[in-house]
Amino acid sequence: MGKIKVTPCPIEGLYVIEPSVFGDERGYFMETYNQNDMKEAGLSMAFVQDNQSMSVKGVLRGLHYQKQYPQGKLVRVVKGTVFDVAVDLRAGSDTYGKWYGVELSEENKKQFYIPEGFAHGFLVLSDVAEFCYKCTDFYRPGDEGGMIWNDPEIGIEWPIPEGMRLIISEKDQKWKGFRDTFRF
Repeated sequence: MGKIKVTPCPIEGLYVIEPSVFGDERGYFMETYNQNDMKEAGLSMAFVQDNQSMSVKGVLRGLHYQKQYPQGKLVRVVKGTVFDVAVDLRAGSDTYGKWYGVELSEENKKQFYIPEGFAHGFLVLSDVAEFCYKCTDFYRPGDEGGMIWNDPEIGIEWPIPEGMRLIISEKDQKWKGFRDTFRF
């Protein structure tokens, strides 16, 4: 192995994945995904769709989840910096309703694996961010659910710099809180 470092997060099922980066005066090379390395690390998910988005500073997307067809996601940033968050929605989990966040950037090249059963969102901290993610199931219109990004019940500590103007879609501003969406 040796090509990736997989670090479990405090919430079971979440992982930060760091690829080996081979650089010299020409630039660098890294494998962003290798099925054999992932299996060796105990991760056996299969991906069926790749997505990419671009957002400007202050964009906050989420918190999104899929209702009937949940998706696991392997997320990374190829340009810029984001603060990426996952919220545990797995009923019966010891960490149900808890969140974990990690900074992903083109510099640190970290990836974040979020399995099925989590809500997901991110905040763009750089002028521009390009965000890539692999999904374990296909996107199905009409299957998306969400929770409000600033729900005090969840208590996400978004690193919002003083003076940053948040840009949040109309849809994401209308989601309800955790308690109104799920049961304790």
